[in-house]
Amino acid sequence: MTRRLAQVAKKVGVSEATVSRVLNGKPGVSDATRQSVLTALDVLGYERPTQLRGERARLVGLVLPELQNPIFPAFAEVIGGALAQQGLTPVLCTQTKGGVAEAEYVDLLLQQQVSGVVFAGGLFAQADAPHEHYHLLAERSVPVVLVNASIEGLDFPCVSCDDAVAIEQAWRHLASLGHERIGLVIGPADHIPSRRKLEAASAAAKSLGLTLPDEFVQRSIFSLEGGQAATARLLKHGVTGIVCGSDPLALGAIRAARRSGLSVPADVSVVGFDDSAFMTSTAPPLTTVRQPIEAMGRAAVDLLCAQIQGPQPHSGELLFEPELVVRGSTAPALRR
Repeated sequence: MTRRLAQVAKKVGVSEATVSRVLNGKPGVSDATRQSVLTALDVLGYERPTQLRGERARLVGLVLPELQNPIFPAFAEVIGGALAQQGLTPVLCTQTKGGVAEAEYVDLLLQQQVSGVVFAGGLFAQADAPHEHYHLLAERSVPVVLVNASIEGLDFPCVSCDDAVAIEQAWRHLASLGHERIGLVIGPADHIPSRRKLEAASAAAKSLGLTLPDEFVQRSIFSLEGGQAATARLLKHGVTGIVCGSDPLALGAIRAARRSGLSVPADVSVVGFDDSAFMTSTAPPLTTVRQPIEAMGRAAVDLLCAQIQGPQPHSGELLFEPELVVRGSTAPALRR
């Protein structure tokens, strides 16, 4: 007990006597100090006293599917900073292969009496994945915000980049450069943002008088290696332009083109999605569709804080406009 008092007091910057007063529910402590002590207990992994467990901590779970794709650390930075400005402490929960599963993270967050959870990518976007832990959060009335499209039936506020607009921008860009055989590399069939991208690609091709045959659409896991394998299949069908569902997929597409003896962009043009870190430093610099990460992350925190303050009318899905960023990985199509 003495060790716990000392650690919490040091963390908050108050005396052990002040910590003791908070833990014993005694008066004479400001609300701000009281909240800081309770948050320190949560961060240090100590259980709250029984009489205080009914109150939610000033902690917010930030659940990410991975950190290898630079887009997720970027979201974490924006969302974490916005939470801190609201006096909330983000708890980063990152999934790894063979590590803690998303549902297990939710159980841990519920044990910590978190004030809310933000999911930036995850199982909510996969129709065939388990979703019981999301329904558990809803049953417990824990505020939740999702970043990018979710399956039907999850009644949480959602902040998304407009996939339809993103694909239309990319398709029209390649078509304006004379590309007629344009392929698409996206995620699995049950991935909702990928479904939206496929629908948008079909519509864009039709509006431009082009076709999008089944063999021009390849699915992959979201990784550089996955993009390379999918693009290798596309190149066998003679595509000259490729639109990818993420920047790592696009980098894999460039690698596949080179290993097939083709040049990017002289022989094949490639467009990514996200405009994540270092895409200006690739060779060639990647043409991509930029997600407005700053605006989306801050909107997610605003939606979460509104729920924390009290019941709110459901805001549905907020769609944010993407921006095509033209760099060196796209060029006019070769005339054959």
